[in-house]
Amino acid sequence: MSGLVLKLNPKERVLVNGAVIENGDRRARLSIVTPDANILRLRDAIHPEEASTPVRRVCYATQLVLSGDMDPDEAQQQLLRRIEELSQVLTDADSRAQLTQATEALIANRYYHCLKALRRLIPREDRLLAAVR
Repeated sequence: MSGLVLKLNPKERVLVNGAVIENGDRRARLSIVTPDANILRLRDAIHPEEASTPVRRVCYATQLVLSGDMDPDEAQQQLLRRIEELSQVLTDADSRAQLTQATEALIANRYYHCLKALRRLIPREDRLLAAVR
C-alpha cells in the first residue's frame, strides 16, 4: 500500500481536508490512501503572525489552500507570481530546484508537495536575512 503515513504523538493535531483531527493519549500511525487529500500537521503550520518574510508568506498562502480557507483557482496565479518573485532573489541551484518543484506541484494542484518544497527554503532565507542584519 502506498500513500502518506502519519505518525502522531499523543494529543497531536493534524488538518485533513479542512477538518482538525486530534490524536488520543497514545502514539498513532495513520495511513492516508486518498492521493489528493489535503494534509497539514498543525505543529508544522506557519501562523499568521509568523508569516513575516517572503518565503514564509508564500508558505502561509499555500497552507490557506490546504486548509480550505482560500480557493485553489484564485490562489494559483497569486502563488505562481510569488514563487516567480522568489526566483529573482534565490538564484542558487538548490533554491532553483526547490522553486521548480514547488511550481510543478502547484500547476498539478498538489499543494502539500508545493508547501513541502517551499518550506525547504526557509533555512536558506533565514541565513540570508541574518547576513543582512
